[in-house]
Amino acid sequence: MASTVDICNSALNMLGGATIISLTENSKNGRLCNQRYEPVRDAIFRSHPWNCLIKRIDLAANTETPNFQWKFQFTLPSDCLRVLRTENSNFSNEEQYRIEGRNLLTNQSTIKIQYVAKITDTTKYDTLLIETISARLAAELCYPITQSATLMDRMFALYDAKLKEARFADATEGSSDDDNRLQAGDFINARL
Repeated sequence: MASTVDICNSALNMLGGATIISLTENSKNGRLCNQRYEPVRDAIFRSHPWNCLIKRIDLAANTETPNFQWKFQFTLPSDCLRVLRTENSNFSNEEQYRIEGRNLLTNQSTIKIQYVAKITDTTKYDTLLIETISARLAAELCYPITQSATLMDRMFALYDAKLKEARFADATEGSSDDDNRLQAGDFINARL
């Protein structure tokens, strides 16, 4: 699998730029990759519930409680980029919660969450996710490296295509959830 440097070099190759040996090297491309890699990666991670990044955990309630509206407060895991859902064995999946800062507020005394994790080990990433990160990084680095707005537009178009392909493959992997599956009648009723 690709390393962080491999992902950056893939982006640089798309631009015809000089490759790097490490993110800490003292070159223009090294500094640009070091500056942009993590924000680009994390933005892509938040944009979709990638199967390779999902974790589940039971949260422990904080001793401090919210001032109003909610009864309990839970600190999110340090690697949590996006809460996907909550579940509590005593309540339905429709329970209410709110994310404020790095806390989850709810009226439930116990809570389990499913979330998108900030996983830095690139060997855990899906191949199409790696391609998507490289394409987005190429688009972000394009103008500082090439000073070409036209090439930058092409790189963003490439990124959009890679993102759609990766999301589709990721979303269609696994068994379907009967509650979320569209039925033929849904389309007929939507037209009426």
